[in-house]
Amino acid sequence: MTAMAYRVLLVDDDRAIRDSLARALDLEGYEVLTAADGAEALRITREEHPDVLVLDVMMPSVDGLTVCRVLRFEQDRTPILMLTARTETTDRVAGLDAGADDYLPKPFDLDELLARLRALLRRVDFEASDEEEDDVLRVADLRVDPASRRVWRGEDEIDLSKTEFELIELLVRNTGIVLDHSTIYDRIWGYDFGPDSKNLAVYISYLRRKLERDGEPKLIHTVRGVGYTVRES
Repeated sequence: MTAMAYRVLLVDDDRAIRDSLARALDLEGYEVLTAADGAEALRITREEHPDVLVLDVMMPSVDGLTVCRVLRFEQDRTPILMLTARTETTDRVAGLDAGADDYLPKPFDLDELLARLRALLRRVDFEASDEEEDDVLRVADLRVDPASRRVWRGEDEIDLSKTEFELIELLVRNTGIVLDHSTIYDRIWGYDFGPDSKNLAVYISYLRRKLERDGEPKLIHTVRGVGYTVRES
């Protein structure tokens, strides 16, 4: 699939940024939709079903975090690249926690934004073409159903975000194999954030809280200096 087939919804209340990014994306072959605020972004997403959102955090009325939370509550899994002028780790984590798939601090390099977009859209293509999604994956009492994107621990169904699901699916498909950080970043985000990034650790923490609660046996194991693996305790 070429960039021409992709529809990008660009959401930013700063008209100059919105217009310049829209021109750049149009030159790259994307079909660009724009919105000036979160309420308009929600309406366009529901009506036009874009392939990816580029979403500013700081907007009046309905901000970017709220847009993320609403879409994820509605089970809309459209990939979201969040733009933020905030550089604190807690602010970036808040975006990921709200349901964003990636974030990019302002000011940013256009080439990096385009690379992040390509990475998110490769994930969309990979999911659409994955021929192995028919089989339910199991380790201990954990069941992962790629076809329905549902996860159970014992008899309890676990509610996971898009990225959380993709991460546990990758780990379970490679049960007993230690996957290093670079491999996981490449397979899940399509982009290696580098050794100082906390993205992966944040999502591993989310999964552990959801899958290993109430004293249940540990499934996700850290191999220090290497990466992570799923195996029975």
